[in-house]
Amino acid sequence: MTVGLFIPCYIDQFYPNAAIATLKLLQKLGVKVSYPLQQTCCGQPMANSGFEHLTTGCNELFIDNFAAFDYIVSPSGSCVLHIKDHLHSDGQAEKASCIRKKVYELTEFLTDILKVEKLTARFPHKVGMHQSCHGQRGLMMSQMTELVAPPFSKPRQLLNMVKDLELVELSRPDECCGFGGTFCVAEEAVSVKMGKDRVADHLHHGAQYITAADMSCLMHMEGLLRRQNSQVKVLHIAEILNAEEV
Repeated sequence: MTVGLFIPCYIDQFYPNAAIATLKLLQKLGVKVSYPLQQTCCGQPMANSGFEHLTTGCNELFIDNFAAFDYIVSPSGSCVLHIKDHLHSDGQAEKASCIRKKVYELTEFLTDILKVEKLTARFPHKVGMHQSCHGQRGLMMSQMTELVAPPFSKPRQLLNMVKDLELVELSRPDECCGFGGTFCVAEEAVSVKMGKDRVADHLHHGAQYITAADMSCLMHMEGLLRRQNSQVKVLHIAEILNAEEV
């Protein structure tokens, strides 16, 4: 099995530790991982802004970088969903179609493909888990609470394997944080209010850390936490799943 590591541009620029933790975790689980050095943005920001017709270069480069791998794994549900739903190419249509079927967000790859049942990580802290909208409603990584259906959560399933970690129960477990990609720019006031409500839920239940499978949501909440001078920190789920046992 060969895996191509797809690292979104904002993680590469602002949160490299999430990328490093993803790489180390996959290697720890015996996966052969490669990182294509020529990868750039997947094109999601342009598509979200109504300019998907300008993403041709991003699409072609993504195909060139990742077509040869058995799987493509990324620590970002939103970027993975963009590739699954929007990657296209007039000249490489077959390769694009194949890529859309083999790209996975990290936690769904661990649960659905590797079928991980045990981790060696230890994280002795109270953690609030934010379920991002793209992951939940797009990738079906967890059940939506408004549905009358058996609950499940792939990120939570993995966090439950981490020694000494205490997951806090939130009042509104699948509420949007308000980031929404370019939504937080176009509708700043609404985005901020939604983010404050999301952060308040975690704080009310005593979370010391907030984690998620989407670093973009965590980036949004981290900004709000800093403005409140809060001691609560954000960590991508890969960093917790890869935490060394001491």
